[in-house]
Amino acid sequence: MSGHSKWSTIKRKKGALDAKRGKIFTKLIKEISVAVREGGGDVESNPRLRLAIQNAKGANMPKDNIDRAIKKAAGEGGDAYVEPTYEGYGPFGVAVYVECATDNTNRTVSSVRSIFTKNGGSLGTNGSLQFLFDRKGVFTFKTPENTDEDEFTLELIDAGAEEVEFDEDYVTVTCAMDDFGSVQKFLDEREVEVENAELQRIPNTTKRLDDEEVAKVMKMIDALEDDDDVQKVYHNLEVTEEQMANL
Repeated sequence: MSGHSKWSTIKRKKGALDAKRGKIFTKLIKEISVAVREGGGDVESNPRLRLAIQNAKGANMPKDNIDRAIKKAAGEGGDAYVEPTYEGYGPFGVAVYVECATDNTNRTVSSVRSIFTKNGGSLGTNGSLQFLFDRKGVFTFKTPENTDEDEFTLELIDAGAEEVEFDEDYVTVTCAMDDFGSVQKFLDEREVEVENAELQRIPNTTKRLDDEEVAKVMKMIDALEDDDDVQKVYHNLEVTEEQMANL
């Protein structure tokens, strides 16, 4: 398996910690709001909203919170978010790609730039990191009961998967962006309860650093993830499980 698979696994485990901090609900509500504004409040006709709701359920967000977010976004006076992205380099030349959802781009770019600068990084121009990241679909779910791993992997590959990784009780499936819908359809038909499904920016080359350097980079990543306007942060730092445990 590629370094990316390891990266996804660590990211999932770290995501569980983020959820405990309560930050993830705010980000999911924003994603629901953007989806409604973009394609309306009907789940059946709005694939992005359907995906946002699925991810909210995977994060154990109460149904009332989900319904309230949809109703608010569909009504008059709801928050109108735009989705800027920012690219730059963190300490030690680690590439960092930041996706945001904000109602004030001036505030957001100022905050993101400040985090980069304070942590020894620098914000670059949009498009400067495009060659370093591939847009991929990534699905994460608990391994279905009585699953034959080899058979299930072959079925997923037939559906469009590029990589299938079994890790403890979880499966991480990666596919090309164009095959996202077909893999999602396969999992729906198999009644697999997906905990998270999204288009991620996967690094095609990764960077390894020592423990002290990793800690400095992750300090910046954490600061970005804690910003209310930031939805997702991608980077090409390869972090071992031991290094993540030390953090």
